[in-house]
Formats: sequence, structure tokens, C-alpha cells
Amino acid sequence: MKKDVAIIGGSTAGFFAGYLLAKEGLDVRIFEAEERIDPEPRTLIVTSSMKDLLGSAYEKIVINKIHRFEIFADGKAATIPLSRPDLVIDRNKLVKELSVQAERQGARVLMNKRFLGLDANKERINFRVSNNGDQNAVEESAQVLLGGDGVFSKVAQSAGWPAQTTVELSQAVVDLPEDMSPDITRVWFIPHETAYFYWLIPHSPTQGVLGLIGDDGRNTEEILRGFIERKGLTPIEFQSATVPRYTRWVSNHRQIGDSHIYLVGDAAGHVKVSTVGGIVTGFRGAIGVVEAILNNGPGNELRAVKKELDRHCFIRKILHPFTTNDYVSLINFLNPGIRRSLGQISRDESFRLLRNLILRQPRLLLMGLRSLITRR
Repeated sequence: MKKDVAIIGGSTAGFFAGYLLAKEGLDVRIFEAEERIDPEPRTLIVTSSMKDLLGSAYEKIVINKIHRFEIFADGKAATIPLSRPDLVIDRNKLVKELSVQAERQGARVLMNKRFLGLDANKERINFRVSNNGDQNAVEESAQVLLGGDGVFSKVAQSAGWPAQTTVELSQAVVDLPEDMSPDITRVWFIPHETAYFYWLIPHSPTQGVLGLIGDDGRNTEEILRGFIERKGLTPIEFQSATVPRYTRWVSNHRQIGDSHIYLVGDAAGHVKVSTVGGIVTGFRGAIGVVEAILNNGPGNELRAVKKELDRHCFIRKILHPFTTNDYVSLINFLNPGIRRSLGQISRDESFRLLRNLILRQPRLLLMGLRSLITRR
């Protein structure tokens, strides 16, 4: 019997999963709470893996390409050239393009449908939706239900998944400094302000977004404003988001009789905690869910995503206690061979990246072990 799938939330991973499932001939409905597909603009940077996942469609959503990274710590600097450019995209354009692709394959996108809750039985998932502002619930059902409704997923809450830990992302559109080329991304490590990093990502020849990830409940935007002022820049507009902070793998699947519930994207926590990037891993998680639905069981892709996310969690555990002196030492270790490795291997290939770095600079292994011991 032809499976029918209901997807809650028009997120990037939700639409991508809908596109893939509809392409395989499944009956797909995507329920979106908003009245139209028009999310808030937000500049994102992804690896060239996005091109491999989206094919020719990626050209419609790329607004800039990055060929070099410049990293800074306490006056020390290093430049890393990329053999395959990173892609700068606008999340608004990405979501719109994915919705078009899903509908072209036959998925039905139902707008103004807010998810209220679910009741699972042996054969079907019964769930309730309502028009925004309407208290009268409409009963719907499906054999398979996908939660693509973000970090505070109501599907996850209704099905009993635990709440996720989160971090705050804040960035501001600024005019690029006069000495900065639009094909360069700059990264600053200032650990007493953020355990992550600041970034400046150009999205046009003259402008970019300067941002950071906040933690420890601090006022992220206030810290960002101080950094922008020190750089002599002026914020034009602010963008923000709450992002899952991956700490360990939690199964994104629950089975009740013959019916199934899955989570994808931010709802599943498929975000690399090292850089807090989740578009590529969210897409790969969606591929894994589609694989599981079609084959009636998990396949290789979800296992690969778990390993990738766990490795990034390991990297974050090493970096989180780093001091300014540690980052200065790290930059000093970046000899020409290491810089080539960093530029040739994607951030989405963490195992290859770690292996090559350790082989080329064994002192990085000792530095990482020391950091783990300090953390403990």
C-alpha cells in the first residue's frame, strides 16, 4: 500500500524531506503554520556539499562564494585558501526554492495550518491542526509523521522527546571594511566573550553579516554590539535565531504499531556543535529519514550523520575551554601543510580533517588532550 506522509513545519529539512519523498511517489502533505512561505532573511554559510545535495537548484540560492578564511587571535592571524569555495546563501531564498521543488514533485503544501497535538495508534498517527487564530481543530491522520518544526518542535513535545539545550545566534548586517575583499570570511577567537567565535561573512560586494554564538545565558546582542563598535562598524539590521546545541545523539524515530514518527533538521538536533551549522547535516538527516521510510528501517545515512555529529561534539569539547593563548598557539601551529589540509577538506568531513591535522602536526593532539583534561 502506498505510504502517506505528513510533514509538520516548512523548514529547510522539512521541505527537503518532502521533496525527496514525493519524488519517490509517496503521498506527501506539508503543514505550515504561516500564511505564506516568506521566512525572515538570514545569511548562512555552507560548504560546497550543498551543491552536491541540491544539484543545479543551488545556483538559485547562492548569493556569494568564499575562497579564503582569515582567522585572528590576539593579533596573530592566518589565511586559509579553500580549494572548493564555501557558499553564502540567504535562508529566505533557500526555503522558497525548496518549497517550489517539493511542490513540483507532487507534495501538497498546506498553509496557515498550526499543529496542535497528536494521538498515535497502531495503524495511523492522528493529529490536530487549526487555522491560525481559529480555536476549532481539524483532525488529520497519516501513516508517517515528520516533525520539521524547529528547535522547539511541538511534534517532539507531543511525542515525548526531551527538550533540547540551545544557544543564541546573533548577527548584524554591516558595511564591509575597506580592506576586506568580498570573497573572504573573517573569524575572531575571543574566548572571554564567547567560547565559540565571531564571524564576518560577506553576502554582497559591499556588505556582510558580523555575528557570534552566545552561551552561558549572556546577552548575545549586547556583546555583539560592543564588538561591532570596537571594529568601527555600524549595524544596519540585526538577525537572530535559537539553535540546538548538540550534546549527544537522541534517536529521531519512534514507532507505535505500524505508524512512525520522525524528526528532521533542528527538531532532531542535527546541528554541528563545533560551528553551530545545521543546513548540510539537516539535509543529510532528512536523506536518512527518507531512506528509513522507504526501506522500513534505518540505513547507512543516519548512522553516518550520528558519527559526524559526535565527532563535532568531540571537537567542541576540546575547543570550549581554550584560552586566548591556546588560540594563539593554534594559529602558530598552522604551517603551510596544515593550511592546505584545512582548505582541501570540507568541515563536513570531520574524520579526514582531524586525521590529516594530527598527522601533519602531532602537537595538536597533545594540545587537544591537555584541553580535555583541563575540562574534566
